[in-house]
Amino acid sequence: MYAIIETGGKQYRVETGTVLQVESLPGDVGHSVQIDKVKLLHGEGGLVVGQPVVAGATVTAEIIRQGRTRSITVFKKHRRKNYRRTRGHRQGFTQLRVTGIETK
Repeated sequence: MYAIIETGGKQYRVETGTVLQVESLPGDVGHSVQIDKVKLLHGEGGLVVGQPVVAGATVTAEIIRQGRTRSITVFKKHRRKNYRRTRGHRQGFTQLRVTGIETK
């Protein structure tokens, strides 16, 4: 059984036991989160495509880690105008382990 979920504006294909890294979600390490935006569900009953989401379907996941990615450099420049700006950015992420896919 697998599902396609949406979180943080991106879509992920998940099965039970899948470990994935998504945009930051609130919660502490060890707590579980439920994701209700299930776009597609494939299981014993066949394929169910949401319009836009599958009604009554949820994916439960456990938070493994909260962190930040490697730093990237953001550099802006306008030629011949003596304009240069350098900044860094580190995006926050949450690492999840999918523990279950439920339907009603």
